Amino acid sequence: MAFGSFSSDDAAPMAEINTTPLVDVMLVLLVVFIVTAPVMTHAVRVELPKASTTVVEQTKQPIKLTLQAEGGLLDDQTPVQPESLDARFAAAFAADPLTEVHLYADKTVQYERIAQTMAAAQRAGLTRIGLMTSGENAAK
Repeated sequence: MAFGSFSSDDAAPMAEINTTPLVDVMLVLLVVFIVTAPVMTHAVRVELPKASTTVVEQTKQPIKLTLQAEGGLLDDQTPVQPESLDARFAAAFAADPLTEVHLYADKTVQYERIAQTMAAAQRAGLTRIGLMTSGENAAK
């Protein structure tokens, strides 16, 4: 028998493995798999709508400002004075309130200049301001 006797004659330890807990665990796992298997294979048929996509051409041109390391400011490759930005932003907002401002800055430009440029755009009402890290107009 797997269990020892009450007699003191046999003092040797029990050498048989008790497999009852192992069988219990295996039966519980079998029941769990039997119950969950139909749930995992259940599928719901969904009728998805069909849509066609077309390329939308962007007709609006964003304002591309480049802040250079030596202190220069370029508006789409043409030099501008920082004082004239307020008027430029106000005119852009009057033309289209959703005008985007793409701000390119050299990595050595102080953040104060970037913040002042963004604040000028916000004062004019422009809220779509993007800080660009690379691209065709990136500062060199």
